[in-house]
Amino acid sequence: MHSNVGNSDRIIRIIAGVFILGAFFVLEGNARWLALIGVIPLVTGLVRWCPAYTLLGLSTRTGSHTAST
Repeated sequence: MHSNVGNSDRIIRIIAGVFILGAFFVLEGNARWLALIGVIPLVTGLVRWCPAYTLLGLSTRTGSHTAST
């Protein structure tokens, strides 16, 4: 499992994940559970690996090769 998430992508994912998870405390009713989807960008930003990027052969790391090579 090689990292395929670059620094700027990582920062954006972590911030977005935190904000989406924060919506859990703002939303009411069943809609609040949708905010748990914020775990996905948060975790992919923290571990620097995105399974979707791997499937598509993408990488946002500078100076890195795509996952398919």
